[in-house]
Amino acid sequence: MTIEIATLFAVAIIVSTAAIGTAIGFALMGGRFLEASARQPEMAPQLQTKMFILAGLIDAISMIGVAVALLLLFANPFVG
Repeated sequence: MTIEIATLFAVAIIVSTAAIGTAIGFALMGGRFLEASARQPEMAPQLQTKMFILAGLIDAISMIGVAVALLLLFANPFVG
């Protein structure tokens, strides 16, 4: 019973930190993109392409965290 409760807390922590980290990452990246586009408008298309690539990488990291959380939730290797 204790392992299941600890697993639920671990899943909650993993999912919440993944969501918060992704939100902070997107906010910082979007702000810096807008600053860079305002300084050099002719570079905006190239910066936008790089921003979308980084957005996919940031989102992929959080999805890995969610996948680990779901693994712990539904196929817990710690339960006998």
